[in-house]
Amino acid sequence: MNFEALFASLAGVIWGIFGGALPGISPSIAMALLLPFTYGMEPVSAIVLLASVYVGAEYGGSIPAILIRTPGTNSAAATTIDGYEMARRGKAGEALGISLMCGLVGGLFGLLVLSTATEPLARVALAFTPPAYCALGILGLSVIASLSGGSLLKGLIAAFMGLMVATVGTDPVSGVPRFTFGHAELLGGIRPILVMVGLFAVAEMLEQISSPAWAKADARDTRLKLPGLAMWRRLWKTQVIGCSIGTLEGVTPGAGGTIAAFMAYNEAKRWSKHPEEFGKGSPEGVAAPECANNVVTGTALVPLLSLGIPGSNSAAVLLGGFMIHGLIPGPLLFQKAPEVVYGLYWGLLSANLFMVLVGLVILNPCIWLVNRPKPYLIAFILALVCTGVYAIDQSLFDLGLVLGAGVVGYAMRRFGVPVLPMVLGVVLGFLVESNYRRSLVLSGGDHAVFMQDPVALGLLAVAFVLTAYSLMREFRTK
Repeated sequence: MNFEALFASLAGVIWGIFGGALPGISPSIAMALLLPFTYGMEPVSAIVLLASVYVGAEYGGSIPAILIRTPGTNSAAATTIDGYEMARRGKAGEALGISLMCGLVGGLFGLLVLSTATEPLARVALAFTPPAYCALGILGLSVIASLSGGSLLKGLIAAFMGLMVATVGTDPVSGVPRFTFGHAELLGGIRPILVMVGLFAVAEMLEQISSPAWAKADARDTRLKLPGLAMWRRLWKTQVIGCSIGTLEGVTPGAGGTIAAFMAYNEAKRWSKHPEEFGKGSPEGVAAPECANNVVTGTALVPLLSLGIPGSNSAAVLLGGFMIHGLIPGPLLFQKAPEVVYGLYWGLLSANLFMVLVGLVILNPCIWLVNRPKPYLIAFILALVCTGVYAIDQSLFDLGLVLGAGVVGYAMRRFGVPVLPMVLGVVLGFLVESNYRRSLVLSGGDHAVFMQDPVALGLLAVAFVLTAYSLMREFRTK
């Protein structure tokens, strides 16, 4: 409970709400934009800042979804259905109030799950050996099948691109330079932060340049109205549904807030006493997806903190924030830096409380921001990216890598190749390779070591089952 961490939480929520309110700026992009600026911060404050951006952006995405029928984030797409209809009926303030308070309920429930489930899972993982860590990395890569957007081939292409980037630099065992092409800047490898900022932020700006401007928001008659007691009674079942589905989808790598929001919307309609109101301005149609996607802000961090596996874009960016400060999420994090873990828990709590306070006063500034000319906003964000990346090491080479990764990310979007598998390849590549090599050194080159370690064998079996299931599902779909 120090001032710097509390200020980081407040600043993260404010930036996250503004970022989420801008259509096309997802939580992961809003987090990636701040990554370079966390270098000079204390580890706890830096992680709290990034996590608070995640919390704020999930609420901010509902503002344009309700006001101009344009979701600020992917997970706010489900909110658009009934939120905009409520706005058309003159209930925009009520819809925004429901979004804010249900987001608070979801965020607090997600934090409860995170703080109770993560440490026991990490304690089990403390028994991991190098073969088990290698198998854990392979398990993380196996979720690529569920992140491939319907094309496993494209997902594998992206993953192998990421693994190739991870091999640049010095060999983890022999120390021999690999794929550096004579550039001393590449001896330390290509840092995941540079790849993430390019693939998420720069690629999104290139995408926005080629798309039409979004609609304008009307500030008239838009005053935030919090739900009363009668509305809370109506929404309690909806929030139970949102919390349940958000927990299930959050701890599942590759699911995330978007799937949770649409599933919660569908189930809320199924169990509602007034299903005929859905699609015509139902408060439950706003509460369910907003509760679910805010639960995910906490539960999506469970596999990241306990096993070191990022299951979503935002979790991958947060992983980059840990790595900047020399911290590797996983079972050893609870032994080496417990203050960071528990600081993150309290940071998420303060972020959810700050979200309510800031949400009550930030609506008009968000409307003003959304109504700025699109070229100005894109230029500002690109300038922020370039300034932040250059400030890390004052390196124009790093800046070139980020811009190059942005071009690659834009091309991947154009050809329908998912970005997250590449990020997973970059992040997990070193974990898999280094522990694979260590395992063979310990066993004298005998691959049977992976079958003899029961934890490694179990993780490899789970990875095989997940991959086989994804292949069967894709085959049935086609």
